[in-house]
Amino acid sequence: MPRSVAVYPGSFDPITYGHLDIINRGLRIFDRVIIAVARNSLKNSLFSIEERVGLINEVLLDNSRATVDTFDGLLVDYVRSCNASVIIRGLRAISDFEYEFQIAQMNRSIATDLETLFMMTSVPFGYLSSSIVKEVASLNGPIDGFVPPAVKTALVAKYRG
Repeated sequence: MPRSVAVYPGSFDPITYGHLDIINRGLRIFDRVIIAVARNSLKNSLFSIEERVGLINEVLLDNSRATVDTFDGLLVDYVRSCNASVIIRGLRAISDFEYEFQIAQMNRSIATDLETLFMMTSVPFGYLSSSIVKEVASLNGPIDGFVPPAVKTALVAKYRG
């Protein structure tokens, strides 16, 4: 039986407990999840791509079923290059759905062999985003419940270092 592989793309700037929730739940469904950090993100990143990959690897604690990679270009091309057939996307609210639905439809029109799996965030993370975490951290607010300790340390170093 072929192993099932899914790709969870994003900027992960930084990775949060919400992201980890989606990764862990994805690992219940798929044999392997590739966390694909986008190189060509239009967002202004706080962390370099190398820092983001390093933090994700540190947080995953060598989970052999979850791997981290980077990509640029079309996501569907990257997903195919990984021999994956599913793209995982996390949804927090209706506004996320509208945007993600458009992206999923575009991906589907380009690559009819790929599926997008939308996963609703768990209730404790329904409001959580990397942008909000960065804003709270920049204002010296408490972020312990939002990110793993290694990410908190990195955020504190960026804003107070």
